[in-house]
Amino acid sequence: MKPYLAFLIATTLAAPALAADPPALRPAAQVLAGTSAQQGLLPVHVDRENGHIYLTLPAPDADGISGRFIYLTALETGLGSAPLGLDHAQSREARLLIFRRVGRKVLAEIENPRFRAEGGDPDMIEGVRHSFAYSTIWMGDIAAVGDGGSLIVDVAPFLVRDDMNIARALREEQNGDYKLRPELSVADVNFVRDFPRNLELSARLTFTSERPGADVANIVPERGNASFVVRHSLVALPEPGYQPRRFDPRAGSFGMQVVDYNAPLGRPLVYELATRFRLEKTDPAAPRSPVRRPIVFYIDRAAPEPIRTALVEGVNWWRQAFDAAGYVDAFRAEVLPEGADPLDVRYNVVNWVNRATRGWSYGQPITDPRTGEIIRGQVLLGSLRVRQDLMIFQALVGAGLTGTGDPNDPITAALARIRQLGAHEVGHALGFAHNFAASTQGRYSVMDYPAPRIGLSAGAPTLTDAYGSGVGRWDMFAVDWLYGARTDAEGDQRMAAALRDGLRFVSDDDSRAADSPHPLGSLWDDGADPVEELRRMMAVRTAALQRFGPAALHPGDPQSQLRRVFVPIWLIDRYQIEAAAKMLGGFDFTYAVIGDDHGEARAVPAADQRRALDALLDTLAPDRLTVPPALLPQLSAGWAGDRDRQTDIELIPTAGGPVFDPLAATETGAAVTLTDLVAPTRLNRLEIQSQADPAFPSAHEVIDRLIERTFAFDRLGESQAAVQRRIATTTALALARAQRDPALSPTIALALSDRLQRLAASLARTTGTGVQADWSRGLARLLGDREALAAAVADQRRLPTIPPGMPIGGAEGEDWPGL
Repeated sequence: MKPYLAFLIATTLAAPALAADPPALRPAAQVLAGTSAQQGLLPVHVDRENGHIYLTLPAPDADGISGRFIYLTALETGLGSAPLGLDHAQSREARLLIFRRVGRKVLAEIENPRFRAEGGDPDMIEGVRHSFAYSTIWMGDIAAVGDGGSLIVDVAPFLVRDDMNIARALREEQNGDYKLRPELSVADVNFVRDFPRNLELSARLTFTSERPGADVANIVPERGNASFVVRHSLVALPEPGYQPRRFDPRAGSFGMQVVDYNAPLGRPLVYELATRFRLEKTDPAAPRSPVRRPIVFYIDRAAPEPIRTALVEGVNWWRQAFDAAGYVDAFRAEVLPEGADPLDVRYNVVNWVNRATRGWSYGQPITDPRTGEIIRGQVLLGSLRVRQDLMIFQALVGAGLTGTGDPNDPITAALARIRQLGAHEVGHALGFAHNFAASTQGRYSVMDYPAPRIGLSAGAPTLTDAYGSGVGRWDMFAVDWLYGARTDAEGDQRMAAALRDGLRFVSDDDSRAADSPHPLGSLWDDGADPVEELRRMMAVRTAALQRFGPAALHPGDPQSQLRRVFVPIWLIDRYQIEAAAKMLGGFDFTYAVIGDDHGEARAVPAADQRRALDALLDTLAPDRLTVPPALLPQLSAGWAGDRDRQTDIELIPTAGGPVFDPLAATETGAAVTLTDLVAPTRLNRLEIQSQADPAFPSAHEVIDRLIERTFAFDRLGESQAAVQRRIATTTALALARAQRDPALSPTIALALSDRLQRLAASLARTTGTGVQADWSRGLARLLGDREALAAAVADQRRLPTIPPGMPIGGAEGEDWPGL
């Protein structure tokens, strides 16, 4: 055989076979045979036997797009863990989803409407669209082509994705390396609900881990195995006609960011649209008019009585504000109709959520990502909140008053709190942000975090004025600005009037951190003067501790629960301490816009800052941080049953077994004040203000006065000296931690280092024997040994454990506005 012929034969044999044509699509009738059909937003056919859910999508356009929808996912069953979230009815943000045909595939893509060219020509709009990424979240095969070119697609695989990022949430806080188990997950063919404007589908997902953490293991019945039902909602795009409003940073509303590349030159590309419901008068020209479609919030039937009725009453407070804005019968709250699905997007629902430990409640507006129009409001209320409130109220006035109808009945106060909670969270779902200045302005907004106003009557705590009733002046303005003003110009007029009236707003970002600078921005505080209110709450605390004892519990309750009940009473002024601390180095600023003449920030007057310092130092007095000796035997009762995680995380550490440790309580109480007082950013601001004007207190003055106060042992008996030693030790270690914090100004850090060395030298000169002398020289050696001190401040076991307080609940960990 000739060489070239052999080569030709060899290469021919080695060449790959030509790809066969793909098999023809089966006829639609054959694919859908034996399925059950539903007709609503989209035709749906369910094959229960084989697990298929077939959507019939519209015929694709020239770009292959076969439908555009608002897409939501939500948890139908939650985990029940406050630290990890993943609550029943929790949802992701609304996204703009399109189905696109590419060959024999259908892609599910999330569009990116934040970047746009508003009002631009087609070429400009297309140029922006091509400049930014989108997200493809799924790709599936076309099962058949129906009449007119419609596409039939099995979306069961689309549903079996971790769209809620459950695995990531479960892994947080070192709770195990959870992964989705496809072989234990399935689209639920038994749940398909096809409504005229929304399609509801669901999947059952299972996640497993070989090393589950404590929060998950505390709940799931099979260790390392957590299963969830996840709801998927496709919602029709809202009808045209909604008029967006520009966000105003002074108005206390939520905003949706837009990057507009058609903005006029010289104007910002980036701005925000206010989020709100579409609320239209039947007579747009009338000052007062009924509306085309009222806003209705439904109370979850899972909420028990009398809580359910209290929620209806509290949420209905908003009716007054909408009526004052000119909208007649525009808002109401009622109980969810029997048989209605609380996750159906046609309902705005106040959901009642159960967890294993207490946690935040949330209000969330679900918005059209193109315009900011709220298409659904949803609220999650933690069921343990009311029980935590009752526990505190019973500790203040006695459990024996519970359910008696007495003016101090803890249930009366708890239901007043539930009304406010419902109004607060629905306020978020209506588009309103927190306003943490309200508590200093006379209860003028339900969008603040309200402290229970505990009075004193004949030396005993009283709850008769614990909470306010109804929305406040700020809430009336907020509704009028967001809903009453039809245009941005009308909104500006309303804003100018509010500024003239002295209405104040302080946002979440400028309030939540304990070291934030705004003197009006505090959580769970009360009163126009934070310092005077702190002193009043110190008196309330003293009276409450003098009366505290077994009467805080019901007959037959385990006495060991006294240790849990004791904590919120011992720390009852913790948030007012935080509020007073914000006076130190505080700056009163606004969210001004150019031209409103409200843009000048002002430091808190020096005299007020020193008043705050005096009050804060008083909270570190040994008599205040001494647990009444008569309580010690009562707080040391044991418990022989299973452990309760909620109780475990809320206790002050004991001295072994059930033995209560009063000096650990001393240390915890001191740490509350010290955490706020020597926060590095606060010390930095003190340095800045005193450099500009020496009349203001400096960081050095604060540190010197703190050391002088906590290391003063003159005229103290041995019992109080023991308490003072614990306070002083806690103070020295707190200062050493602050000195090593990289956030602290380097000049303050150097000066503080020298100050601690001088303190060490002073303590080292102590002579004699005994506990006081030994402690002084021991602390001197620690402060003088750089390596030993560094190890001491880095040792987490030496940090005082402050039990969780918020939200007269748990720890914040969600993106939703909450209370």
